[in-house]
Amino acid sequence: MPARQRVSALTTVLDAAAVPELLRRGELTVQARLEDASNATLYCVATLDGVSLPCVWKPVAGERPLWDFPDGTLAGREMAAYEVSEALGWNIVPTTVLREGPYGTGMCQVWIDHKPADDEPEPVAILPAVDPGPAWKPIAHVVVPDEHGKEQPALLVHAAADALRRIAVFDAVINNADRKGGHLLPGPDGHVYGIDHGICFHVEDKLRTLLWGWAGEPLAADAHAALTSLSAELAGSLGARLGELITPDEVTATRERVRVLLADGRLPKPDGRRHVIPWPPI
Repeated sequence: MPARQRVSALTTVLDAAAVPELLRRGELTVQARLEDASNATLYCVATLDGVSLPCVWKPVAGERPLWDFPDGTLAGREMAAYEVSEALGWNIVPTTVLREGPYGTGMCQVWIDHKPADDEPEPVAILPAVDPGPAWKPIAHVVVPDEHGKEQPALLVHAAADALRRIAVFDAVINNADRKGGHLLPGPDGHVYGIDHGICFHVEDKLRTLLWGWAGEPLAADAHAALTSLSAELAGSLGARLGELITPDEVTATRERVRVLLADGRLPKPDGRRHVIPWPPI
């Protein structure tokens, strides 16, 4: 979803345990439709016992069929991504539930509405084609028009931040086929949220992301520990929950991706046989 979501100030005054219940049981009032989204995406307010919370509502009835993701639903995969995010303990995906609402069953997720401080860089940027320094990880050489319309060389980069490194690991686990810059949402204190996980969990390698800056590098200690715990949960209750959201083969493939990450001890590298950067990238 190209439209920008950010952390809502309302979520900071709610008890964390109350947010899923509010999303699950609150009355949904549609405020607007995000017209630049490729599937039906509605900006709503969920209200329960006098408390309201902005949220995104994506009904299954508004999903467009995808030839390369023929099984399941976008909403189911979004919910599965949230389950994995919670199991990793990294709070990457905003609180998400499946529920009934306008136009039937769908995915309901907290609307993110926080502007980072002026001195906080965006997660992804285009910089002059020189060494960007340690604060950035180069992704690709690009060309951009200058003030006279003449194309000039530049670098597409992402921030060399731990929050993005964790998202890179998360994306490798869920086989995210669409990690654009617009799906990375800066929150307070350097936290970054990830949204739009409707095309993930495929059994074939479809990882397309802007976060290739750590490709082939060793897993950080926190990532290794989180993946070890995730592996155990996938063999138990988490695997069972995912089985209600995605196909059995996709659950098996997720377990295998975690096994390979732990065995290799490194983040994956592009295989050179397909396009691995989503389009448009931002």
